[in-house]
Amino acid sequence: MQKKIFIIMMTFVYLLFPNLTHADTDNTSLKIVYVKDGYLWTKINNKDQKITSKPAVYHYPPQWSFDGQFILYQKEITQSSTDSYPTQSEIWVYNLKTKKHTLIFNDGSNPKWSPTKNIVAFLDGGVLNVSDFKQFYNIALGVDDFNWFPDGKNFIASSSASLHPDGWTNPILYKIPLPNDLKNHKMLTENVNQFFVIPKDLKKGNVSIPSINASSFEFSPNQKWISFIVSPTASWSMDSNFLCIISADGKIFEIQDEVIFQVDEPKWAYQKNILGYIAGGGRLVAGFKDKDLKVTEMPAFTSTNLTPPNFAELGFTWCNDSTLIVSRVVESEWSNDPKKRPKPALFLVNIHEPNQLKITNPTKNLGDYSPVYSTSLNKITWVRKSDLEIEGDLWMADLNGKNPKILIKKVGLYSIFNK
Repeated sequence: MQKKIFIIMMTFVYLLFPNLTHADTDNTSLKIVYVKDGYLWTKINNKDQKITSKPAVYHYPPQWSFDGQFILYQKEITQSSTDSYPTQSEIWVYNLKTKKHTLIFNDGSNPKWSPTKNIVAFLDGGVLNVSDFKQFYNIALGVDDFNWFPDGKNFIASSSASLHPDGWTNPILYKIPLPNDLKNHKMLTENVNQFFVIPKDLKKGNVSIPSINASSFEFSPNQKWISFIVSPTASWSMDSNFLCIISADGKIFEIQDEVIFQVDEPKWAYQKNILGYIAGGGRLVAGFKDKDLKVTEMPAFTSTNLTPPNFAELGFTWCNDSTLIVSRVVESEWSNDPKKRPKPALFLVNIHEPNQLKITNPTKNLGDYSPVYSTSLNKITWVRKSDLEIEGDLWMADLNGKNPKILIKKVGLYSIFNK
Protein backbone atom coordinates (compact mmCIF):
# COMPACT_ATOMS: atom_id res chain seq x y z
CA MET A 1 0.00 0.00 0.00
CA GLN A 2 2.80 2.42 0.93
CA LYS A 3 4.57 1.64 -2.34
CA LYS A 4 1.39 2.42 -4.27
CA ILE A 5 1.00 5.76 -2.47
CA PHE A 6 4.65 6.63 -3.21
CA ILE A 7 4.19 5.86 -6.92
CA ILE A 8 1.07 8.04 -7.04
CA MET A 9 2.90 10.92 -5.32
CA MET A 10 5.89 10.72 -7.67
CA THR A 11 3.58 10.60 -10.67
CA PHE A 12 1.94 13.77 -9.37
CA VAL A 13 5.33 15.50 -9.08
CA TYR A 14 6.31 14.47 -12.63
CA LEU A 15 3.03 15.81 -14.03
CA LEU A 16 3.07 19.05 -12.09
CA PHE A 17 6.78 19.82 -12.46
CA PRO A 18 8.00 18.14 -15.67
CA ASN A 19 11.73 17.65 -16.15
CA LEU A 20 12.48 18.70 -12.58
CA THR A 21 13.04 15.34 -10.92
CA HIS A 22 16.07 14.20 -12.90
CA ALA A 23 19.07 13.78 -10.61
CA ASP A 24 22.47 14.70 -11.99
CA THR A 25 25.18 13.50 -9.63
CA ASP A 26 28.14 14.96 -11.53
CA ASN A 27 29.09 18.21 -9.77
CA THR A 28 32.34 18.82 -11.65
CA SER A 29 30.72 21.43 -13.89
CA LEU A 30 29.67 23.51 -10.88
CA LYS A 31 31.75 26.66 -10.31
CA ILE A 32 31.18 28.63 -7.10
CA VAL A 33 32.96 31.60 -5.55
CA TYR A 34 32.13 32.27 -1.92
CA VAL A 35 33.10 34.15 1.23
CA LYS A 36 34.21 32.17 4.28
CA ASP A 37 35.83 33.48 7.46
CA GLY A 38 36.65 36.77 5.72
CA TYR A 39 38.41 35.13 2.77
CA LEU A 40 37.38 34.47 -0.81
CA TRP A 41 37.24 30.83 -1.91
CA THR A 42 36.39 28.99 -5.09
CA LYS A 43 34.90 25.54 -5.55
CA ILE A 44 35.75 24.22 -9.02
CA ASN A 45 35.86 20.57 -10.09
CA ASN A 46 34.76 19.70 -6.52
CA LYS A 47 37.95 21.29 -5.16
CA ASP A 48 37.86 24.14 -2.61
CA GLN A 49 40.64 26.72 -2.80
CA LYS A 50 41.23 29.91 -0.80
CA ILE A 51 42.15 32.66 -3.27
CA THR A 52 42.77 35.64 -0.95
CA SER A 53 45.52 35.80 1.67
CA LYS A 54 44.21 38.49 4.00
CA PRO A 55 40.80 38.71 5.70
CA ALA A 56 38.42 41.49 4.71
CA VAL A 57 34.75 42.43 4.90
CA TYR A 58 32.57 41.63 1.89
CA HIS A 59 29.18 43.35 1.73
CA TYR A 60 28.31 42.17 -1.79
CA PRO A 61 28.57 38.80 -3.54
CA PRO A 62 31.59 38.33 -5.85
CA GLN A 63 30.72 38.27 -9.56
CA TRP A 64 31.73 35.93 -12.37
CA SER A 65 32.72 37.42 -15.71
CA PHE A 66 30.57 36.47 -18.69
CA ASP A 67 33.03 33.74 -19.72
CA GLY A 68 33.79 32.47 -16.20
CA GLN A 69 37.50 33.31 -16.46
CA PHE A 70 37.58 36.19 -13.96
CA ILE A 71 36.03 37.04 -10.59
CA LEU A 72 35.13 40.61 -9.63
CA TYR A 73 34.90 41.50 -5.96
CA GLN A 74 34.54 44.53 -3.73
CA LYS A 75 36.04 44.39 -0.25
CA GLU A 76 36.18 46.76 2.69
CA ILE A 77 39.52 47.18 4.41
CA THR A 78 40.43 49.03 7.59
CA GLN A 79 42.60 52.10 7.17
CA SER A 80 45.18 53.36 9.64
CA SER A 81 43.95 55.50 12.53
CA THR A 82 45.47 58.62 10.93
CA ASP A 83 43.36 58.40 7.76
CA SER A 84 40.32 60.63 7.26
CA TYR A 85 38.11 57.59 6.59
CA PRO A 86 38.36 54.48 8.82
CA THR A 87 37.51 52.09 5.99
CA GLN A 88 38.05 51.91 2.25
CA SER A 89 36.16 49.94 -0.38
CA GLU A 90 38.51 48.39 -2.93
CA ILE A 91 37.54 46.83 -6.27
CA TRP A 92 39.58 43.85 -7.45
CA VAL A 93 39.60 41.33 -10.30
CA TYR A 94 40.97 37.80 -9.94
CA ASN A 95 42.24 35.84 -12.97
CA LEU A 96 41.50 32.14 -12.49
CA LYS A 97 44.12 31.12 -15.05
CA THR A 98 47.08 33.17 -13.79
CA LYS A 99 45.91 33.26 -10.12
CA LYS A 100 46.65 36.99 -10.15
CA HIS A 101 44.66 39.69 -8.34
CA THR A 102 44.46 43.12 -9.99
CA LEU A 103 43.40 46.25 -8.10
CA ILE A 104 40.88 48.14 -10.24
CA PHE A 105 40.20 51.11 -7.97
CA ASN A 106 41.04 52.17 -4.43
CA ASP A 107 37.67 53.46 -3.29
CA GLY A 108 34.99 52.64 -5.86
CA SER A 109 31.53 51.14 -5.53
CA ASN A 110 28.88 49.18 -7.41
CA PRO A 111 31.19 47.33 -9.85
CA LYS A 112 29.56 45.42 -12.72
CA TRP A 113 30.92 43.26 -15.50
CA SER A 114 30.17 43.99 -19.12
CA PRO A 115 27.82 41.27 -20.40
CA THR A 116 29.92 40.80 -23.55
CA LYS A 117 33.59 41.40 -22.70
CA ASN A 118 35.98 41.46 -19.76
CA ILE A 119 35.77 45.10 -18.73
CA VAL A 120 34.34 46.50 -15.51
CA ALA A 121 32.15 49.54 -14.89
CA PHE A 122 31.96 51.14 -11.45
CA LEU A 123 31.12 54.37 -9.63
CA ASP A 124 33.36 56.82 -7.81
CA GLY A 125 31.57 59.74 -6.16
CA GLY A 126 28.95 59.97 -8.90
CA VAL A 127 31.42 59.41 -11.77
CA LEU A 128 30.76 56.39 -13.97
CA ASN A 129 34.03 54.71 -14.98
CA VAL A 130 35.14 51.64 -16.90
CA SER A 131 38.36 49.68 -16.46
CA ASP A 132 40.21 47.30 -18.77
CA PHE A 133 42.34 46.13 -15.77
CA LYS A 134 45.22 48.36 -16.92
CA GLN A 135 43.66 51.74 -16.28
CA PHE A 136 40.25 53.30 -15.77
CA TYR A 137 38.38 55.84 -17.91
CA ASN A 138 35.73 58.42 -16.95
CA ILE A 139 32.49 57.92 -18.88
CA ALA A 140 29.83 60.17 -17.32
CA LEU A 141 29.15 62.48 -14.38
CA GLY A 142 26.32 62.75 -11.88
CA VAL A 143 25.38 59.05 -11.95
CA ASP A 144 23.49 57.59 -8.99
CA ASP A 145 23.07 54.03 -10.29
CA PHE A 146 23.52 52.21 -13.60
CA ASN A 147 23.53 48.94 -15.48
CA TRP A 148 24.87 47.71 -18.79
CA PHE A 149 22.58 47.28 -21.76
CA PRO A 150 22.66 43.60 -22.80
CA ASP A 151 24.67 44.52 -25.93
CA GLY A 152 27.54 45.81 -23.79
CA LYS A 153 27.64 49.01 -25.85
CA ASN A 154 25.50 51.29 -23.69
CA PHE A 155 24.51 52.02 -20.10
CA ILE A 156 21.20 52.91 -18.56
CA ALA A 157 21.93 55.33 -15.73
CA SER A 158 20.04 57.44 -13.24
CA SER A 159 20.64 60.80 -11.64
CA SER A 160 19.06 61.26 -8.22
CA ALA A 161 16.71 64.07 -7.31
CA SER A 162 18.29 66.98 -5.45
CA LEU A 163 16.78 69.29 -2.88
CA HIS A 164 16.39 72.94 -3.89
CA PRO A 165 14.78 75.81 -1.96
CA ASP A 166 11.56 75.21 -3.89
CA GLY A 167 11.57 71.43 -3.34
CA TRP A 168 12.98 68.30 -4.90
CA THR A 169 13.91 67.98 -8.56
CA ASN A 170 13.05 64.91 -10.63
CA PRO A 171 15.26 61.84 -10.88
CA ILE A 172 16.14 61.24 -14.54
CA LEU A 173 17.10 58.18 -16.56
CA TYR A 174 19.77 58.39 -19.28
CA LYS A 175 21.14 56.21 -22.03
CA ILE A 176 24.93 56.57 -22.15
CA PRO A 177 26.98 54.98 -24.96
CA LEU A 178 30.29 53.28 -24.23
CA PRO A 179 32.88 55.21 -26.29
CA ASN A 180 34.63 53.26 -29.04
CA ASP A 181 37.91 54.97 -28.15
CA LEU A 182 38.18 55.04 -24.36
CA LYS A 183 41.63 56.64 -24.30
CA ASN A 184 40.56 59.73 -26.23
CA HIS A 185 37.14 60.15 -24.63
CA LYS A 186 37.22 63.69 -23.17
CA MET A 187 33.69 65.14 -23.43
CA LEU A 188 31.82 63.35 -20.64
CA THR A 189 28.46 64.85 -21.64
CA GLU A 190 28.85 63.94 -25.30
CA ASN A 191 26.17 61.63 -26.74
CA VAL A 192 24.42 61.29 -23.36
CA ASN A 193 20.70 61.00 -24.08
CA GLN A 194 17.98 61.82 -21.61
CA PHE A 195 15.84 58.71 -21.56
CA PHE A 196 12.97 59.42 -19.16
CA VAL A 197 12.06 61.95 -16.47
CA ILE A 198 10.52 60.18 -13.49
CA PRO A 199 7.54 62.03 -11.96
CA LYS A 200 8.34 63.77 -8.67
CA ASP A 201 5.72 61.76 -6.80
CA LEU A 202 4.58 58.20 -7.46
CA LYS A 203 1.26 56.81 -6.28
CA LYS A 204 -0.39 53.43 -6.58
CA GLY A 205 -3.52 52.60 -4.62
CA ASN A 206 -3.30 54.28 -1.23
CA VAL A 207 0.53 54.36 -1.22
CA SER A 208 2.54 57.36 -2.45
CA ILE A 209 6.25 58.24 -2.22
CA PRO A 210 8.48 61.09 -3.42
CA SER A 211 10.84 59.98 -6.21
CA ILE A 212 14.44 60.48 -5.05
CA ASN A 213 16.50 57.57 -6.43
CA ALA A 214 16.18 54.99 -9.21
CA SER A 215 18.18 51.76 -9.02
CA SER A 216 18.28 47.99 -9.67
CA PHE A 217 17.91 48.16 -13.46
CA GLU A 218 17.25 44.80 -15.15
CA PHE A 219 16.35 43.98 -18.78
CA SER A 220 13.69 41.55 -19.94
CA PRO A 221 14.84 38.58 -22.07
CA ASN A 222 13.81 40.29 -25.33
CA GLN A 223 15.42 43.55 -24.11
CA LYS A 224 12.22 45.52 -24.74
CA TRP A 225 11.44 46.18 -21.06
CA ILE A 226 13.45 47.45 -18.10
CA SER A 227 12.50 46.96 -14.47
CA PHE A 228 13.84 49.26 -11.77
CA ILE A 229 13.07 50.48 -8.26
CA VAL A 230 12.21 54.09 -7.36
CA SER A 231 12.96 55.02 -3.73
CA PRO A 232 12.15 57.93 -1.42
CA THR A 233 14.58 59.26 1.22
CA ALA A 234 16.91 56.76 2.91
CA SER A 235 14.94 56.03 6.09
CA TRP A 236 11.61 55.99 4.27
CA SER A 237 12.97 53.52 1.70
CA MET A 238 13.28 50.89 4.46
CA ASP A 239 9.49 50.70 4.44
CA SER A 240 8.31 51.58 0.95
CA ASN A 241 9.60 51.75 -2.62
CA PHE A 242 8.00 51.23 -6.00
CA LEU A 243 8.92 48.61 -8.56
CA CYS A 244 8.52 50.22 -11.99
CA ILE A 245 8.69 48.96 -15.56
CA ILE A 246 9.58 51.06 -18.58
CA SER A 247 9.78 50.15 -22.26
CA ALA A 248 13.25 50.24 -23.80
CA ASP A 249 12.23 53.21 -25.96
CA GLY A 250 11.04 55.16 -22.90
CA LYS A 251 7.49 55.55 -24.19
CA ILE A 252 5.66 53.30 -21.72
CA PHE A 253 6.11 53.72 -17.96
CA GLU A 254 4.19 51.76 -15.32
CA ILE A 255 4.25 51.73 -11.53
CA GLN A 256 4.00 48.02 -10.81
CA ASP A 257 3.98 47.44 -7.05
CA GLU A 258 5.28 48.39 -3.63
CA VAL A 259 8.50 46.59 -2.57
CA ILE A 260 11.25 46.73 0.06
CA PHE A 261 15.01 46.10 -0.18
CA GLN A 262 15.19 43.61 2.72
CA VAL A 263 13.87 40.78 0.55
CA ASP A 264 15.09 39.45 -2.79
CA GLU A 265 15.38 41.76 -5.81
CA PRO A 266 13.05 41.45 -8.83
CA LYS A 267 14.22 38.98 -11.49
CA TRP A 268 13.12 38.28 -15.05
CA ALA A 269 12.49 34.75 -16.27
CA TYR A 270 15.05 33.20 -18.62
CA GLN A 271 13.29 33.45 -22.01
CA LYS A 272 9.78 34.79 -21.45
CA ASN A 273 9.07 38.41 -20.54
CA ILE A 274 7.83 37.55 -17.07
CA LEU A 275 9.06 39.53 -14.07
CA GLY A 276 9.10 37.89 -10.65
CA TYR A 277 9.22 39.97 -7.47
CA ILE A 278 8.23 40.03 -3.80
CA ALA A 279 5.53 42.67 -3.31
CA GLY A 280 4.63 44.45 -0.10
CA GLY A 281 5.71 47.37 2.05
CA GLY A 282 6.86 47.55 5.65
CA ARG A 283 10.27 46.50 6.98
CA LEU A 284 10.57 43.00 8.41
CA VAL A 285 10.81 44.24 12.00
CA ALA A 286 7.19 45.34 11.51
CA GLY A 287 6.32 41.67 10.97
CA PHE A 288 6.71 38.79 8.53
CA LYS A 289 3.59 39.60 6.58
CA ASP A 290 2.33 41.12 3.32
CA LYS A 291 5.34 39.83 1.36
CA ASP A 292 3.86 38.08 -1.67
CA LEU A 293 5.64 36.49 -4.63
CA LYS A 294 4.11 37.87 -7.80
CA VAL A 295 4.82 37.47 -11.50
CA THR A 296 3.95 40.05 -14.15
CA GLU A 297 3.83 39.17 -17.84
CA MET A 298 4.71 41.77 -20.44
CA PRO A 299 3.43 43.58 -22.40
CA ALA A 300 0.02 42.88 -20.85
CA PHE A 301 1.12 44.00 -17.34
CA THR A 302 -1.00 41.16 -15.96
CA SER A 303 0.09 40.01 -12.50
CA THR A 304 -0.45 36.79 -10.56
CA ASN A 305 0.00 36.35 -6.80
CA LEU A 306 1.70 33.00 -6.09
CA THR A 307 1.79 33.19 -2.28
CA PRO A 308 -0.92 31.28 -0.41
CA PRO A 309 -2.71 32.93 2.55
CA ASN A 310 -0.87 33.12 5.88
CA PHE A 311 2.61 32.91 4.33
CA ALA A 312 5.31 35.47 3.47
CA GLU A 313 8.28 35.29 1.09
CA LEU A 314 11.93 36.23 1.69
CA GLY A 315 13.70 35.15 -1.51
CA PHE A 316 13.27 33.27 -4.77
CA THR A 317 14.98 32.00 -7.91
CA TRP A 318 13.72 31.10 -11.38
CA CYS A 319 14.34 27.49 -12.47
CA ASN A 320 12.73 27.87 -15.89
CA ASP A 321 10.09 30.13 -17.42
CA SER A 322 7.27 28.57 -15.43
CA THR A 323 8.91 27.29 -12.24
CA LEU A 324 10.38 29.06 -9.23
CA ILE A 325 11.72 28.09 -5.82
CA VAL A 326 10.90 30.42 -2.93
CA SER A 327 12.17 30.85 0.62
CA ARG A 328 8.90 31.06 2.58
CA VAL A 329 7.87 31.62 6.21
CA VAL A 330 4.60 31.38 8.08
CA GLU A 331 3.20 34.88 8.62
CA SER A 332 3.88 36.20 12.12
CA GLU A 333 4.64 39.31 14.11
CA TRP A 334 8.24 40.29 14.77
CA SER A 335 9.78 38.98 17.98
CA ASN A 336 12.95 40.16 19.70
CA ASP A 337 13.50 36.54 20.67
CA PRO A 338 15.19 34.88 17.66
CA LYS A 339 13.75 31.50 18.63
CA LYS A 340 10.21 32.84 18.21
CA ARG A 341 10.82 34.30 14.75
CA PRO A 342 9.66 32.09 11.86
CA LYS A 343 12.33 30.20 9.91
CA PRO A 344 11.90 29.75 6.14
CA ALA A 345 11.73 26.56 4.14
CA LEU A 346 11.91 26.15 0.37
CA PHE A 347 8.86 25.58 -1.85
CA LEU A 348 8.63 24.60 -5.51
CA VAL A 349 6.08 26.74 -7.37
CA ASN A 350 4.65 26.38 -10.87
CA ILE A 351 3.05 29.62 -12.08
CA HIS A 352 0.41 27.70 -14.04
CA GLU A 353 -0.66 25.34 -11.24
CA PRO A 354 -2.35 25.93 -7.85
CA ASN A 355 -0.48 23.16 -6.03
CA GLN A 356 2.89 23.95 -4.47
CA LEU A 357 5.46 21.52 -3.09
CA LYS A 358 7.48 22.02 0.10
CA ILE A 359 10.93 20.65 -0.69
CA THR A 360 13.02 21.29 2.47
CA ASN A 361 12.53 20.78 6.20
CA PRO A 362 15.23 22.65 8.11
CA THR A 363 15.95 21.62 11.68
CA LYS A 364 14.80 23.67 14.67
CA ASN A 365 16.07 27.28 14.87
CA LEU A 366 17.51 27.07 11.32
CA GLY A 367 16.03 28.34 8.07
CA ASP A 368 16.66 27.92 4.34
CA TYR A 369 17.66 31.20 2.70
CA SER A 370 18.95 32.59 -0.61
CA PRO A 371 17.90 29.90 -3.12
CA VAL A 372 19.94 29.93 -6.34
CA TYR A 373 19.31 27.70 -9.35
CA SER A 374 22.28 26.09 -11.10
CA THR A 375 21.62 25.85 -14.84
CA SER A 376 24.64 23.62 -15.40
CA LEU A 377 23.38 20.94 -13.00
CA ASN A 378 19.62 21.55 -12.99
CA LYS A 379 19.82 21.69 -9.19
CA ILE A 380 18.99 24.15 -6.44
CA THR A 381 21.43 25.57 -3.88
CA TRP A 382 20.64 27.50 -0.72
CA VAL A 383 22.10 28.54 2.65
CA ARG A 384 20.81 26.92 5.85
CA LYS A 385 21.45 29.07 8.92
CA SER A 386 19.87 30.95 11.80
CA ASP A 387 18.65 34.46 11.03
CA LEU A 388 21.35 35.96 13.28
CA GLU A 389 24.28 34.29 11.51
CA ILE A 390 26.10 35.78 8.54
CA GLU A 391 27.42 32.38 7.47
CA GLY A 392 25.62 29.09 7.08
CA ASP A 393 25.96 25.74 5.33
CA LEU A 394 25.55 25.74 1.54
CA TRP A 395 23.22 22.92 0.48
CA MET A 396 22.34 21.43 -2.91
CA ALA A 397 19.46 19.20 -3.98
CA ASP A 398 17.31 18.20 -6.92
CA LEU A 399 14.52 20.64 -7.67
CA ASN A 400 11.99 18.46 -5.89
CA GLY A 401 14.17 18.47 -2.74
CA LYS A 402 15.48 14.94 -3.26
CA ASN A 403 19.15 13.98 -2.72
CA PRO A 404 20.00 16.93 -0.44
CA LYS A 405 23.60 17.33 0.69
CA ILE A 406 25.94 19.94 2.12
CA LEU A 407 28.30 21.38 -0.48
CA ILE A 408 30.30 23.73 1.75
CA LYS A 409 30.15 24.40 5.48
CA LYS A 410 30.00 27.93 6.90
CA VAL A 411 29.54 30.00 3.76
CA GLY A 412 28.68 33.70 3.61
CA LEU A 413 27.89 35.40 0.30
CA TYR A 414 28.29 33.22 -2.79
CA SER A 415 27.85 33.22 -6.56
CA ILE A 416 27.39 30.37 -9.02
CA PHE A 417 28.68 30.64 -12.57
CA ASN A 418 25.69 30.02 -14.82
CA LYS A 419 26.30 30.03 -18.55
